[in-house]
Amino acid sequence: MVASPEDRQRIERLMRVADVLARMAALVEPVLPRQLQPAAALGGTLGEDIVVATERPAAALALIDGWAVRAEATTDASAYAPAALAGAQPIDAGEAMPPGSDAVMPADGVAVRAGVAEALAPVAPGDGVLQQGADAGQREVLRRAGQRLRASDLAAMRALGIGSARVRRPRLLIGRARTHRDPIADAAIAWLGQAIAADGGEPLTAVAGAQMPSLLSGASADGFVIVGGTGTGRDDHAVTTLARIGTVEVHGVALSPGETTAFGIANSRPALLLPGRLDAAIAAWLVIGRGMLARLRGGSDEEHASTATLARKVASTVGITELVLVRRTADGVLPLAAKYLPITSFGHADGWILIPEASEGYPAGASVAVRPLP
Repeated sequence: MVASPEDRQRIERLMRVADVLARMAALVEPVLPRQLQPAAALGGTLGEDIVVATERPAAALALIDGWAVRAEATTDASAYAPAALAGAQPIDAGEAMPPGSDAVMPADGVAVRAGVAEALAPVAPGDGVLQQGADAGQREVLRRAGQRLRASDLAAMRALGIGSARVRRPRLLIGRARTHRDPIADAAIAWLGQAIAADGGEPLTAVAGAQMPSLLSGASADGFVIVGGTGTGRDDHAVTTLARIGTVEVHGVALSPGETTAFGIANSRPALLLPGRLDAAIAAWLVIGRGMLARLRGGSDEEHASTATLARKVASTVGITELVLVRRTADGVLPLAAKYLPITSFGHADGWILIPEASEGYPAGASVAVRPLP
């Protein structure tokens, strides 16, 4: 059934991006942490400290390949006056140091003559040795609650024998508002799954063709991301459907592209409705959606940005926050597209910049913060 013009969903006003994020912060609570193995915890926010149970290593180990020696025996050693190494033993990196040894002499620092090892240079006590407790002390904190787990943290956990951690990794169900196949919406959904996983969430794939009420009742989801149906077109009903099921807190954001973005609560969980246009869906997720995910994750949505010089001026409309794709050149970053972002511009872009609502744009030579595209 097609809605008459007077019954179509409408945007009454565009809310400032800062106000949308503030509304989310007031309504969205962090999810409960789950005990996850390292492979499933990447990017999540720790719900409690990761603590090393016992010191590592438990005994001194060789740090390099060579000869385990007593350093005192090498004090006066040189190539012209080698020092005999009584009791010296070949040793590989990672092996326990033999009793009575306190250093590892590199292999090229030892000569073997008539079956007797001789030092060709002196070593100091501790040289080439990983001392007991050097990697971690007993009850030492590896990573604190509230911090995100990085790949390097997971490597450290595995090396230290830590098999799991309590992590907030929100499960977001991603679906489309319309039940029929839509290549653009499908592309946006696939991109969202990858972006959410990279940002510490767990994307859940909706059943193909599922109706929105069914999508918004997913029992295993901590939140929902729906693509399409947010405008004022004849077949746009996503916002009115959300209003029937729960509440609509925002419909219309002063963001370009992404003006028709909506946000609300469905079945006590946050629901983000993104425009069906690929560029608008991506922009709205980068600026608004990451804030929702960060709130669910119990962390920050801040990401590292590099500073660059704008190679060409870019104009903006006052009152609208604008996302602009940029490409790096020898002269700085070059604006590629704004307002409408052609699909190929994403392939040409090296990142994006944000022009705040109070600005009319940036002149050539301005310093801008460039953020990476997922």
